[in-house]
Amino acid sequence: MGIKKITVLVLLLMMYVSGCSQQEATGEEDSVTRIGIMLSDVGLGDQSFSDAAFTGLAKARDELGVVFDYREVDESGSYEEGLQELVEQENDVIIGLGYMVQEDLEKVAKENPDQKFVLIDSVSELSNVTSVTFKADQGSYLAGIMAAITTDNNKIGFIGGDDTQIINDFAQGYEQGAKSVNPELDIQVEYAGDFGDDKLGEEIAEEMADNEVDVIFAAAGFTGVGALKAAQKQNIFAIGVDSDQYFYAEKAVITSVMKKVDIAVFDLAQSLVEKGEIETGHIELGIDNNGVGLAPVRIIELSDQEKQLIEKAKQNFSQDS
Repeated sequence: MGIKKITVLVLLLMMYVSGCSQQEATGEEDSVTRIGIMLSDVGLGDQSFSDAAFTGLAKARDELGVVFDYREVDESGSYEEGLQELVEQENDVIIGLGYMVQEDLEKVAKENPDQKFVLIDSVSELSNVTSVTFKADQGSYLAGIMAAITTDNNKIGFIGGDDTQIINDFAQGYEQGAKSVNPELDIQVEYAGDFGDDKLGEEIAEEMADNEVDVIFAAAGFTGVGALKAAQKQNIFAIGVDSDQYFYAEKAVITSVMKKVDIAVFDLAQSLVEKGEIETGHIELGIDNNGVGLAPVRIIELSDQEKQLIEKAKQNFSQDS
């Protein structure tokens, strides 16, 4: 059984055990806050975006008494079908996770104007859709500084899941951060065209290693996990994304760009429970409001001067916000 399947089973077991305990304790299903979520294309076990959102909802369930349900595109057949099923459950809020969900979410939202939706990682103009985006370029700028500090060959790489604006924001921030330290760095960029293929991620990372790249930043979901593991096999360094991915390649991952989807989802649930509503319009999360950042730095030791480079960049972003 592969690691993705194991992860899914663990998450589902956690949800079942804790969910049963919650229902037995309350016994008042009609009074609880209900949230539905349509996960991104790879779904549970991506060890990235979907898993982070699931973690945020699990925390909301355990700490706030929220009841939640989810749909994956392989189960529902399409995003639209999954979203419609969540509408029929009469959830208080329905979350669509990822820009890929936007078209179908907006279609369902138009058909259900009284239903409140949240779109994460893209922006909708519909009045019943709250949009939540992350300043990915800020976190990846810090990753670029880390890569420039770490490389010995002055060659670093970026692997994106797809050639889209959101992923390009990661790539551009990474390049800008790296070149703020060393303008002469060689930065190699590749797009996998797939967020769910760890073998493809391995292949791309191996090709980069053959080209003497010695630090790889992967913003590619489960494809990126393959890249991290390949970096470890090639004895080079890597930077993860979305969650702290150190534990997938402990000899390679120096840090990860944290796109704090779990915190964003939990905060939305908390607002819904405590205020009976969530913020409308567009919520933009960056370094200044704890929406993005870096996971702990491991494997390498930073000098005081290098730590100051990171802190100065953080301060600059906070001042610009």
